[in-house]
Order: sequence, then structure tokens, then C-alpha cells
Amino acid sequence: MRPVGWGVVGCGWVARDHVAPAIRAAGHRLVAACDPDPAAARGLAPDRVATTDLRELLDHPEVEAVHVATPNHTHADVVAAVAKAGLPVLCEKPLAATVPDARRLVDAAGGALAGAAFDQRFHPAHQRIAEMIAAGELGTVTAIRIVYGCWLPERWSPDGRPHDNWRIDPARSGGGALVDLAPHGVDLVGVLLGDDLVELTVRTQRRVHPYPVDDGALLAGVTGGGVLVQAHVSFNTADPLPRRRLEVVGTGAQLVAVDTLGQSAGGTLTRLDATTGAATEVPFDVGMTPFTGQVRAFSTAVREGGWQWPLDRDLRLHELLCTAAERS
Repeated sequence: MRPVGWGVVGCGWVARDHVAPAIRAAGHRLVAACDPDPAAARGLAPDRVATTDLRELLDHPEVEAVHVATPNHTHADVVAAVAKAGLPVLCEKPLAATVPDARRLVDAAGGALAGAAFDQRFHPAHQRIAEMIAAGELGTVTAIRIVYGCWLPERWSPDGRPHDNWRIDPARSGGGALVDLAPHGVDLVGVLLGDDLVELTVRTQRRVHPYPVDDGALLAGVTGGGVLVQAHVSFNTADPLPRRRLEVVGTGAQLVAVDTLGQSAGGTLTRLDATTGAATEVPFDVGMTPFTGQVRAFSTAVREGGWQWPLDRDLRLHELLCTAAERS
């Protein structure tokens, strides 16, 4: 497949440390970067077009797809501009900081190729789990349990340099750990099962960090097919502690994935037999990051079509999570 030329809007740590490397690792090209901070744009694309003007990026003749990695409250406006320019767009999760903005984003995207960047769909371990469930290797799935946490203090920085930690600003983020981390699990349940959540309850906490958004949350829900789901997400779990675990419980076996949730490659996947209790390591590609898999999949959709996750579904799950948060 001919490499896709990518433009990236928003040149913070996600774009720098994960999106740009994934574009290269997937065999595609980063041709332009845009950020209000010219130094950030130049840092992401030092030998390509680096601009503070979104219009310049959208008009670049080699840009064929755009990854939006700006703060949540700006997503709707940026996606609208990209869609108006007739370019496919992949926008970081969550869709927006508010439900009205998320609806506006979906409306603006229209019928264009547009997706939410739920990279956990593409972790090789999670794809292997989905294959095993579909093949009936777990029997009847009864429950999914998720732990996804990190340590995010008020003055958090990804590299020790001065950093605008917008994730703790409710106006720009829309919430804390719940909004930042829980959407991955809410999406992933449906990806693994082919059966989305239809009911959800949330309980949040502000217990450790002195900022105005939640630093932890518990979620409990059920899918349309009756699978129970529980999740704990946090900004208040120290990084050296066990904090990334995914369990899928079935009548025939249970799968336990450790350290697969997150931006990095690797982790482990273990199958526990329900009859014997025997534990077997399940092989998967430990070298590919979920971001690389995501770029490959969306680039293929740009060239050939076949993106599997419509924005209408992403919006429905976003509304489910936000409604549950409002009731908490």
C-alpha cells in the first residue's frame, strides 16, 4: 500500500512520544504538524512543515489524513475544519469535553471518514482476546474486570520540563481520571465482545490530588448481552504498583492480561482453564504498540475503506459515560 501522508494537529507528549513514532513505524509519512506553540510544532516535524496555522496544514498537498491530539475542548472545532477540508480525521478520545460538543463533532464529520483514536482496540493482546472470545475458547463470557491507573499529580510532566497539565482543568478536559481513562475500557468491552455496554453506574473520588477533577473512579455496568463489567480507573495509583490489568471471565476459561492497557507494546496474556486451573501463556506480538496498529488500520481505511467503528457508536458510549458521571 502506498504510504499515507499524515498531518498532526496538537504536538504535545501523546503526539510526540506515540503518534509520530507510530506513523513512522507503520510505514507512513508525517508531512505536517500544527500547534499554537511553534516550538512544539517544529519539535514534532523538524524537517517537514511545522506551523501554527491549521489552514496551512489542511492546504498542504501531501496531507491525506489528520490526527487530532489537541485538548478535549477543542476537538469539535478542529474536526469540523478537517472534515470541511475533505480530509479523513482520527481524533483522540474522548470525543469532546462535553456531550453537546461531542454531538457537534459527529454532525460536523458528516459522512466523511472519521474515527475516535481508541488505540487500545489495536493492542495485539486485546486483538488476540477478541479472536479467542469469537472462537468460543472461553465458553460463555460472564464478566470483564479492568484496572487502569497511573500517578498524575497536579504538576505532572511527561519529561520533567514545564508542562501544561490541561487534563486536570475541568473546562478543557471535561473531567479527570474518569474522562481520561475510562473511555478506553468502555470502548474496549464492545470491541472484545462485539456487545456494547448499555447500562453504566459511576462513583468518583477526589481523595489524593488537590485539583478540581476526580482522581479516581469505579464503574459498574452490563452489556446488551448480559455480561457484567467493572472497572477502576485512577490518577492516584503510584506507577510502581500493579495498575494495569484486564480480566475476561468465561465458563470455560479466564484470560488475564497484565500491562497491556496503556501506550506501550508488550505485557502478558495468560489463559486459566476452568476445568484444570492450568495456566497457559498466550502468545501475541509484543513488539507492536497499539498506536502503530491504529495508524496502520486507519491508513488502510484511507486507501481502501473498512473502518469498523462509526462515530455514532462512539458518541453513544460517550453519552452513556457522561450520563453516568452526572448521576454519580
